[in-house]
Amino acid sequence: MSEMNRRDFMKKTGVAATITGLSLWNPGSNWAGANDRVRVAVAGIRGRGKSHISGLSSCQNVEVVALCDVDENLFADRIKAMQEKGLPKPKTFVDIRKLLEQKDIDAVAYATPNHWHALGTIWACQAGKDVYVEKPLSHNIFEGRKLVEATRKYKRIVQHGAQMRSTLGIQTAMDFLHSGRLGEVYMAKGLCYKWRDTIGKTPDSPVPPGVNYDLWLGPAPKRPFSQNRFHYNWHWHWEYGNGDIGNQGIHQMDVARWGLNVGLPKKVQSMGGHFMFDDDQETPNSQIATFEYPDEEKMLVFEVRHWISNHEGNIGEGASNTVGIIFYGSEGYMVIDSYSSFKTYFGKKREPGPAFDCGGDHYQNFVDAIRTRNAADLNGDVEAGHISSALCHLANTAYRLGRTLEFDPKTERCINDDEANAMLTRNYRQPFVVEETV
Repeated sequence: MSEMNRRDFMKKTGVAATITGLSLWNPGSNWAGANDRVRVAVAGIRGRGKSHISGLSSCQNVEVVALCDVDENLFADRIKAMQEKGLPKPKTFVDIRKLLEQKDIDAVAYATPNHWHALGTIWACQAGKDVYVEKPLSHNIFEGRKLVEATRKYKRIVQHGAQMRSTLGIQTAMDFLHSGRLGEVYMAKGLCYKWRDTIGKTPDSPVPPGVNYDLWLGPAPKRPFSQNRFHYNWHWHWEYGNGDIGNQGIHQMDVARWGLNVGLPKKVQSMGGHFMFDDDQETPNSQIATFEYPDEEKMLVFEVRHWISNHEGNIGEGASNTVGIIFYGSEGYMVIDSYSSFKTYFGKKREPGPAFDCGGDHYQNFVDAIRTRNAADLNGDVEAGHISSALCHLANTAYRLGRTLEFDPKTERCINDDEANAMLTRNYRQPFVVEETV
């Protein structure tokens, strides 16, 4: 789809359009004269890492040359799958530090648990690698800011894994909102209603063979191994994850903030709980957070639900989950109900307005920026990722403390609240430390 077609759509505000399955990649503009192969390593290969291997391998003139994971049991299946697709056999590493020593690796894609995102990316920047880092960008606000500083200091290309920023449908939705066609947009609501069954309880147990558990813990405190604090379920423990607001919700939080055209808030409230289940989960499975922007006269609301729920704004109709964003304006409202589409409704009768659906390729955008060496070419730059992730962290801090946070966006500190400020960082376990000076 051409830029002219996109502009044509923006002019036709009374006509709905649906265009699917198209990539944002334009060989003529991004790849002209670029012949060098980009050699990429993927760190963390169990869940999202599989998508990284596939997505990056599909980019033009890109080779996944190395895999890194603390669980050596995963290597055989990943290598087999790559070779069945005719891809070269990658090298394997358990320790990310050994991988970063390799001079023939240009970039690293991190799909590790959240508590490794910032430290791993900072180390990669220091080693001269570009980085695609999964969402959320950080585990806490302090290390998110340090990651931004490292990116700028070492002049690296760092893409935050908020792939909605690379779909033409969502880019067009943002243009539509910012153009004023929805009137005065005063509020956004992010929805993360995903069915999450109980994780049960698992006892402490021996570390499974082939797993380097000390490396898996990394910056987190030393504690015995348990299956419920390991593969995937680490999301629901504060030392490693950020709950569903920082897992699935970060995608919707990022777009909600983008659509409102706001940064960090001045006031944050959050309430919720862990309902229904008696299990090992620490993070809330139901949570409501509000973010106030008094200067911009805007408000962002975010809600997490974990079980039986109604749908909202036609989001999730016909599906079990309700995941999306609703923007409220003086003339109508906009519904974003997927990773690539939006719909609008106008007036008291909620008459359907313009709608649009078109995909994109966040991996290709990352590779294109590596080629140009221009961070401005990134759709998901590190600064935007830091701010959106910080909203999730602030919501969790307000929830855990049970009180409203007054926040200074300039200093990225809570006002007159030492207890809250202590929770904006963590006690790092040597030698896995995010330093004050990166």
